[in-house]
Amino acid sequence: MENLESDVFDEIDDPGAAPYGNFINYYTFNPPENRLSLIPATLLQDLGYRDSHQTTLMLDVGCNSGELSVALYKHLVQKPQSVKDTLSDGTLHLLGFDLDDNLIQRAQQSNPLPQNISFIPLDITKDTASQSHLEDYLKRHGCSHFHVCFCLAVTMWVHLNHGDSALLEFLSRLASVSQHLLLEAQPWKCYRSAARRLRKLGLSKFDHFKTLEIRGDMAEHAREHLERRCGMELLQSFGSTAWDRKLLLFKRK
Repeated sequence: MENLESDVFDEIDDPGAAPYGNFINYYTFNPPENRLSLIPATLLQDLGYRDSHQTTLMLDVGCNSGELSVALYKHLVQKPQSVKDTLSDGTLHLLGFDLDDNLIQRAQQSNPLPQNISFIPLDITKDTASQSHLEDYLKRHGCSHFHVCFCLAVTMWVHLNHGDSALLEFLSRLASVSQHLLLEAQPWKCYRSAARRLRKLGLSKFDHFKTLEIRGDMAEHAREHLERRCGMELLQSFGSTAWDRKLLLFKRK
């Protein structure tokens, strides 16, 4: 699987030039269907969130150019397929953010449901700014937490660029604003592939890679931190993606 993933990346136009995971063509090699096939369309109902009078907020962390955010919304809104492209749900809202301004601009320009889906540029590793933006969004909708937070293939980039403590702080921050957290943590073999791609392209290496102490089963490390330090518990596993990444659903205790 590692060789397959590395080969896929290497065949795409300069994907390694995205050391923060902000690939300009991400969904051409990892389309939304890879995740949606594992996430039940009834997820919000199953979690008790689809009362027609209840505002439900979703957060997509590291949303890239927004294709998965929009696909998730349509997948979970629970309307007949024939009207999903034209109708939105007035009580269901999704906020997607990414640190790449250009990707966010693309997401905003192609957003088919601007009444319900919003995209903003945001670097969640910067405490004050990111927290205030998220809190403002919650206040506008009269909520104290996001009902479901999606963090899909983001943890590695925070870890490689900012180190062990930043990874744990990142997970803690997501847990603090979420009732439920759907997490896809890249396995350790992806770290090695990412470092190798940078070396092949002659770019600056990840400064923290060789000194990271959190290694091995990254999904298990994330679970331990969320359960022991963040007041969350593992609710369900939706299996693994085609790239052998677990989709784990956590809930606030």
